[in-house]
Amino acid sequence: MKFIEVLSAFAGKYFAFLVVGIAVLAFFIPAPFVGFGGYIAILLGIVMFGMGLTLKPVDFKIVASKPLPVITGVCAQFIIMPLVAFALAYILQLPPELAAGLILLGCVPGGTASNVMVYLAKGNVALSVAMTSLSTLLAPIVTPLLLLLLAGQWMPVDPVAMFMSIIQVIIVPIALGLIISKFFPKAVEKSISVVPLISVIAILIIVSAVTAANAENVVSAGFVVFVAVFLHNGFGLLLGYFTAVMLGLNENDRRAISIEVGMQNSGLGVALATAHFSPLAALPSVWGAIWHNISGPILATIWSKKPVKEERTGRDAVKPKAVPTSSKL
Repeated sequence: MKFIEVLSAFAGKYFAFLVVGIAVLAFFIPAPFVGFGGYIAILLGIVMFGMGLTLKPVDFKIVASKPLPVITGVCAQFIIMPLVAFALAYILQLPPELAAGLILLGCVPGGTASNVMVYLAKGNVALSVAMTSLSTLLAPIVTPLLLLLLAGQWMPVDPVAMFMSIIQVIIVPIALGLIISKFFPKAVEKSISVVPLISVIAILIIVSAVTAANAENVVSAGFVVFVAVFLHNGFGLLLGYFTAVMLGLNENDRRAISIEVGMQNSGLGVALATAHFSPLAALPSVWGAIWHNISGPILATIWSKKPVKEERTGRDAVKPKAVPTSSKL
């Protein structure tokens, strides 16, 4: 078990490099990875099941006790990221499949990797976890409606089918994880150190499968998609931070909201694009899986070297807590 813990810590620490490495390998040698494409939804369900295993009721306590930062962050995420994606799709004149894929990336909830980035950045981890959890629970309703509104002009969107997909690959696995954690706490506690490693492996397989399926498209459209994802992420981080500034939130909350808004659940984007659009439409989410796990650590490293001053006098200040195991991706 000690070896598994060490391996899990290594995978979490060097996750960004592992994602880049597997993407490069799948690009040059696609054949071994193409077959994994049919298992993307199952693999994402495994990741979400791991998230459910480590969620606790206390993770939602902040929503009731200090709602303003959480509501602000979630609203910013579901407003800023879809609209920025929509604008970039127009400005960059992306083809229909790529435009829909970029907007899909902007409409999915926050990714669990953001929690550990907030922790490293000395931000408010409790706020980060609450935002990730709440945005994920809202996703079955909000994501299909936003897609119908913003991406329908490029590709047909079936909100009911997408709602069912999100329920199946996100909500059901999280619910199962919560139930098992509730009734078998000792078994979960003994095996919880393996969860991050399993999640990392699942995400790496997802990235490899979609990269392999898009090996030719990466050559023809890879650069413009990367530029779009780069700008999308950058605007999300910047606008998320200044939204918190305008509402007078403290520095801990600003960092948490910035990272939460900027980092999306790209795995869900890949699964939904593959199931409801096309493999090409999944390309923005693949780049998102790669770039978000590069930009996040860079920003976290910069902020980690800038201590946060005590700003606990505001009524919306929220006490941070230790980062949860489920977030170590």
